[in-house]
This record gives sequence, structure tokens and C-alpha cells, in this order.
Amino acid sequence: MTTRPGTTTREPRTTRHHWWGRQPIGSLFALPYLVFVLAIFAYPLGFAVWIAFHDYFFTAPGVEVPKPFVGLDNFVTVLQDPQVLESFRNIGVFLVINVPLTVVLSMVLANALNAGIRWAAAYRVAFYVPYLTASVSLVGVWLLLFSSGGLVNAVLGPLAPDPSWLVSSSLAMPTIALYVTWKQLGFYILLYLAALQNVPRELHESAETDGANAWQRFLNVTVPGVRSTTVLVLVLAIITGANLFTEPYLLTNGGGPDGASVTPVLLIYQRGIQQQNPDTAAAIGMLLVIVVGVLSLAANRINRER
Repeated sequence: MTTRPGTTTREPRTTRHHWWGRQPIGSLFALPYLVFVLAIFAYPLGFAVWIAFHDYFFTAPGVEVPKPFVGLDNFVTVLQDPQVLESFRNIGVFLVINVPLTVVLSMVLANALNAGIRWAAAYRVAFYVPYLTASVSLVGVWLLLFSSGGLVNAVLGPLAPDPSWLVSSSLAMPTIALYVTWKQLGFYILLYLAALQNVPRELHESAETDGANAWQRFLNVTVPGVRSTTVLVLVLAIITGANLFTEPYLLTNGGGPDGASVTPVLLIYQRGIQQQNPDTAAAIGMLLVIVVGVLSLAANRINRER
């Protein structure tokens, strides 16, 4: 096909798009995961929202009873409950300790491993093994270490706290925060190790030529180079920490002492399953989703502005 000088040809544009996209085979392969997300996440979340706005309670199979709409009554009840407010304060203490430690330690250790220290492979395995190990077995080790007659108190001697770590109202949640940081550190180290591979080595060489020492190169080259990974680590640490359940349930026997380590998710389990109040439990869950969303957006915004 010939065209006159000064004129251009236009490729025919397809204006009709099918709902399955341009690659039906790819959409077909993604369909099982979509069904999984809808069945395991989307439907329960939508049902929980519905429960939070109704007077809902469990009944025997086949029994139908009215579950009237109550508006914000469940949320008012939850916000006036001192135990609920205390659970959010406890998770705030946890996040203040866990999130900064997770970001700083995982970045520093990943940078050290990436620098080619001796026995780097052994260190990587050592950091990652706790993340893969079942929480129940690790909790048993920590109970032996931090119990009243444990190894830590034996080493500290007269400096050991009384009451001990996990039975002290002021030390229970910080101890749990340290445990979770140690257990999950290997996963975040791997994320940073992958990110450090994309930081050009020429930037480090140029900074070294300009007279920058190791600390200055870390602050001015490494930290900006892994900023996107830092955002990911922040968000994951906040979401994981806000959903804390297993550790306080096992380490402090369900949120003790006197509720000092109870968390919103643990309270949801206690209210919804043990006390048969799923409507207030769902309201706590909705509040937790809102708080986690706000914290994640704030962390993302602050880190990107820097």
C-alpha cells in the first residue's frame, strides 16, 4: 500500500475488549487464584462488615432468627470498652518497638551480608531458620529462656527483673516484640538482599573516590537505593504486627498478665468464639482494618517524601 508524501497511515484500533482481556489463556490460569481470593478473603471480609452492623449471634444449624440492623451500635460498644482500647494501646507499643527494629536490623544485616563477609551463607541460613520454624517450638525455647528461673535471669543475676519478663505488665509486650523481630528478621533480610543487588556498585565506588567512609556510603547510597523495599518492609511489618495473635496467646497464656499483652486479634477470638459475640468481634476487626490502613498509608507517604 502506497501513501502520498506528507500523509501518514493509521493502524486499525481495536475498540472492543472482552472481559477476559487480550490473553484468554492467561486469564484462565489466573482464575483459580481469583476464586481462592474471593472465597477466602473477599467473602469473609464482606460478611464481617455485614455482621458489624447487625445484632448477630450464632444459632443452631437450620434455625433462623431475626438479626436486625443496629447501625453503629456495635462500634459504640467497642469504643467504650476499656479492654478494647487497651488492646490497641498494646499493639501500639508492639509496633513502636518491632517496626523500627525490623527495618534497621534487616537493612544493616543485609548490607553486611551483601558486602561479602566470611561465612555469609551460614549467616543467611541462621537468620532464615527461625522464620521457617514453627512458632510453637520457638515459643517453648523462649519460655525456657525468659521464665522466672530461665537462662536469661540466671545470667543477669541480681539485675533480673522482678516480676520476670513475661509476667510483668510493663515487660510482657516488649519481650514479645523482641521475639517477633528475631523470628521474622530472616524474611526481611532476604528482601533487602534482593534489593541490594540492584544498587549499582559504581555509586559506591564513586562515593569512595570522593572520600566517603563506609557509614556515609551506607546513608547516602545504600539507604536511598533500597527505598522502595523499605516501604514494602514497613507496610508488611505493620500489617503482620497488627495481626499479632499466636505469640501472646502462647507466651503469656492468652494476653496476660492482666491484659497487658492482649491484642485486637486475640480479643476478636475471645469475643467472637469464646464469648459468642461475633457482632462486637466484627466491629473490632473493622476498626483494626482502618487503623492498619491509615498506618500503612502514613508510613508509605512519609518514606516517599524523604
